[in-house]
Amino acid sequence: MVNAVVEHACFLGEGPVWDNKTGTLYWVDILIGHIHQFKPATGEFKTTELNQMVSAVALCTNGDTLAALQSGLSIIPQHADRLAYINHPEKHLPQNRFNDGKCDPAGRFWIGTMAIDETAGAGSLYTLDTDGGLSLKIQGTTISNGMAWSADHQTFYYIDTPTLQIVAYDFNKGDGSISNKRTVITIDEKDGYPDGMTIDSEGMLWIAHWGGWQVSRRDPSTGKTLFALPMPVANITSCTFGGDDLGDLYITTAQKGLPADELGQQPGAGHLYVWKNSGYKGMPAFEYKAD
Repeated sequence: MVNAVVEHACFLGEGPVWDNKTGTLYWVDILIGHIHQFKPATGEFKTTELNQMVSAVALCTNGDTLAALQSGLSIIPQHADRLAYINHPEKHLPQNRFNDGKCDPAGRFWIGTMAIDETAGAGSLYTLDTDGGLSLKIQGTTISNGMAWSADHQTFYYIDTPTLQIVAYDFNKGDGSISNKRTVITIDEKDGYPDGMTIDSEGMLWIAHWGGWQVSRRDPSTGKTLFALPMPVANITSCTFGGDDLGDLYITTAQKGLPADELGQQPGAGHLYVWKNSGYKGMPAFEYKAD
């Protein structure tokens, strides 16, 4: 059902984003500091080496790329080699790094932080506003992960991995505020820990299971599992829909956390996978509102 996309293994593959304009999938290898690009139409595979951790990328409305780097949130211009630094909410906390990040329907970039050693409660969730300013949204997170917004832009879904929960907030698109936190899905630990997440055109959540060998499709209104997609490797990190009609599910995975004997039994660990013509459709990625 799923197939490896390219013959390349990431140590900690994460954050897949589909660019509808160019037909390109972006994803990162966080600890190695690579941004990967793949164009299914041509088979072209490209890697950008940044020589520092990069936890997430987002598309910009002007064609540039926004990257969450160890040194801060920066723009990677499409026609220049030099990074354009924007801001860093935790430059005073060198023991922390960024983790998952996505843009919201108004063009803000939401980005979580976590301790490099995964100390409990050391992270937070922020938004990078379109003017470059920062806003603190949630404090005391441990491994800030999956984010998604409902089609009507009124609900924000969020994962703090060790909680084994997907929570929902009322979302105000106008000012980016969130309120009325509630738990909508609880994951059984035997199924792995919830990591990255995406949402489909029917409003169902697709959750990557770290240590769980699967991606699950869940109904946030009932919490029920609708479908489980088995994977050939254990550590599933995130997923997103891509392809011409947003009907292909792309899935990132990791080698991180696998002992040598298990890694030998999972030669595909760290690869990017795709479920072509899944029968479901995704939602276009929101872009950072840039000049």
